[in-house]
Amino acid sequence: MKKALILVALLFMGCSSAELVDNWKNPDIVIFDASKVLIVGMTSNSKAQEGFETKMKKQFTNRGVEAMRSVDLFDVEFTDSQRSEEELDEVEQSLLDKDFDAILFTKILGSEDIETFRKEMVDINSYYDNFKDDYLSHQDIYYDENYYDQYKVYHAETALYCICVGKERELIWRGIIDITDPSNIKNVIDDYIQLVVLAMEEQDLIFHKEADEEDSTNL
Repeated sequence: MKKALILVALLFMGCSSAELVDNWKNPDIVIFDASKVLIVGMTSNSKAQEGFETKMKKQFTNRGVEAMRSVDLFDVEFTDSQRSEEELDEVEQSLLDKDFDAILFTKILGSEDIETFRKEMVDINSYYDNFKDDYLSHQDIYYDENYYDQYKVYHAETALYCICVGKERELIWRGIIDITDPSNIKNVIDDYIQLVVLAMEEQDLIFHKEADEEDSTNL
């Protein structure tokens, strides 16, 4: 039902440069709240990364949730080359030590054939169920400047991971979004964030619609 509400809402967004393709929520989670969130935008375009993380951080701040951009936490050198599983373990532990309890992880992917890509995404539950594996499998996005050259249509995934002490660092929610006009970075970022916030509100994940309705109208 909530997925249907999201799709109905998208009909009123007009000519958006981003479109929600699918989303999945951990069936064991009803409501998820976080007090401190790390925002990670994985892309080789540093301007787009900073713009996305800054605007997404504002969404959390406006709702009274502490958030930090990955560009403020990770050294530039960290994303310049591949990192090992042990190094990602250290990152996750350092986040726990700094009282983070969630990661909102967005990565940009590409596909020449949108129908083929969507077929590959049908079994979304089989995708990476923790932040470390997800990051390790896609970290070349940061430093491969030719990663997107062959693609005409872009696709993005945003995943919410819990890194709470005493719990598995598990996947809470994942949304799949198509980017149909990647030429205008500002519009793409604005539309993308609007979709992510809407989807998370409908799923009661950090953003809660009833409490946030008034705040969101002032953004």
